[in-house]
Amino acid sequence: MIQEAMRKRRSGEEGFTLIELLIVIVILGVLAAIVVFAVGGITDKGNTSACKSDLKTVETAQEAYYAQKGEYAASVDALVTAKLLREAPSSTKYTITATDTGAVTASPACADVK
Repeated sequence: MIQEAMRKRRSGEEGFTLIELLIVIVILGVLAAIVVFAVGGITDKGNTSACKSDLKTVETAQEAYYAQKGEYAASVDALVTAKLLREAPSSTKYTITATDTGAVTASPACADVK
């Protein structure tokens, strides 16, 4: 048995074959594809959650504005001016708007944000 191993070593039969290397490369490619799609789903959920959070924050600021002034703010900028928000929510995925009727909306709807 030792003599056979020594003979193989001397004859250059050590290392991986081309087929073995190709199989490993294919397996790594499949695993990488799975990870990329999994991370994409997490990002979509994060954008939706951020939209919902911003919407709720502006709604709360709108109610605080009403409690102080007796009327609703005409825009999100008015809430920032009144120092009820530090800054207006900004995202390329959605826009939060407030009206003087007290309505606060997201465009597109937070459930549709990807």
